[in-house]
Amino acid sequence: MRTRQPTTAPEDQRIPVQAKLAAAWTSLMFFYIYIDYFHLYQPGAIDQIRGGGIFEFNITPTLMTVFVAVIGIPALMVMLSMTLPGRVNRATNLVVATLYIPVTVFNAAGASWDWALYYGFHIAIEVLLLAFILRSAWIWPRTALSATMPTSRQADRAQQQT
Repeated sequence: MRTRQPTTAPEDQRIPVQAKLAAAWTSLMFFYIYIDYFHLYQPGAIDQIRGGGIFEFNITPTLMTVFVAVIGIPALMVMLSMTLPGRVNRATNLVVATLYIPVTVFNAAGASWDWALYYGFHIAIEVLLLAFILRSAWIWPRTALSATMPTSRQADRAQQQT
């Protein structure tokens, strides 16, 4: 007869804030893409697109450029969240996520009440992802600079001199 060995709980690893932010922006991008894909299943959507319109909007180069920006900015935020210095990274995430909340809510423009649950649900998920980004950037751990600790500029100079 076998005796059960005591199990240990999985260790929670600290995840860097940059990785959390990049993951959240990636999730938001995937979600945008899937929502746009699912829109094609709505009755008449493909015929409307073939006719040159999306909801109440005519398909124009300007509209397509806006669509590229709406997806392109989160794509850049994935990379920027992993590469920008902490102070700039925090500020950039706070500003961009704040500006994206109205963009997200605007996604319901032109929708009929028949689809209110669908749009309400996907907007709620997008806002939750943006709230996570805002919270993560807002509570980003800070370290105090000590008088003996070299600044990044001083560290760069020291490294160049060696």
